Amino acid sequence: MKFLIVLTAVLAFTAAQEGITKEQAVALKAGDFADTDPKVKCFANCFLEKTGFLIDGQVQPAVVLAKLGPLGGEDTVKAVQAKCDGIKGSDKCDTAYQLFQCYHNNRAQI
Repeated sequence: MKFLIVLTAVLAFTAAQEGITKEQAVALKAGDFADTDPKVKCFANCFLEKTGFLIDGQVQPAVVLAKLGPLGGEDTVKAVQAKCDGIKGSDKCDTAYQLFQCYHNNRAQI
């Protein structure tokens, strides 16, 4: 539960830092990936870096497993990691955006 509270604070902070609107942040969180504004992509990168899931565009599998494993089970998270963690975009913001999308699309498993 504590992790989910921290996520809310991180979302607000990164939205302000990257200069996106509340509506853009809410849309992305809800799974609306139609907005490909570079600021939205960099918001995804900032968010994933602040949570420790990414460092310099590189997925941190142990961190992802440690934080999401208790929510969905280690085996389930590992299965999603196998689908998503190899994604590489054109830059670190695009990579983060695509990872965010992949994890969101597979969230029912977690």
